[in-house]
Amino acid sequence: MITVGNNSVAHWLMKNNAKTGEDKFRICQYLCATGRNGNVFMDHRPNIYLDTSVPNFLFADDSPEKKEVTIDFFENFIGKGRFKAYISSLVITEIENTQDPLKRIQLIDSLSKYPIEIIALDNFDEIEKLAQKYIDSGVIPVRKIMDALHVAVCTIYGINILVSWNFKHLANINREYKIRSVNYQNNYFNELRIITPIEMVDYGNEDI
Repeated sequence: MITVGNNSVAHWLMKNNAKTGEDKFRICQYLCATGRNGNVFMDHRPNIYLDTSVPNFLFADDSPEKKEVTIDFFENFIGKGRFKAYISSLVITEIENTQDPLKRIQLIDSLSKYPIEIIALDNFDEIEKLAQKYIDSGVIPVRKIMDALHVAVCTIYGINILVSWNFKHLANINREYKIRSVNYQNNYFNELRIITPIEMVDYGNEDI
């Protein structure tokens, strides 16, 4: 279940009798706009943030190996509470912009099954400014502004790990080093890691 404070998307969808994709997105947007997240630093589990590429691979029939890893990651790690998992309203926006209406509903429905909290982006001006720093420094391409925004959210909210299937622009050690350099220059000292679900599954297996 996606939660904002004490609210879950699954609960709200049921309470408001949401049946259509439009109804579900309206409720998700309401939760994003009104939620407050005060527990990011109160849990001893690793804090992880999922960019939009991660849930997308739950349905990646053209990439069966990544799909299998993603399902394992959701079922056995997020679903079992091994990590404190977050998305933001940016992820909901990207899902809403998905061209395939069936896939939009599948993505929202799949996320609603797991304990994932939505971060309400109250300080979006600060997020945009930091994202622009990544763009201006050449760390993230101009056309990948959403990637820059996801990184900025993690940096500003103190998230430990950004999980992404985006090898080219995010989940590689060179990009991670450059992002950390920009963060230090702008007085953000969060030691953000950017890794794939494969690495998260291995990480989670260490204490099994």
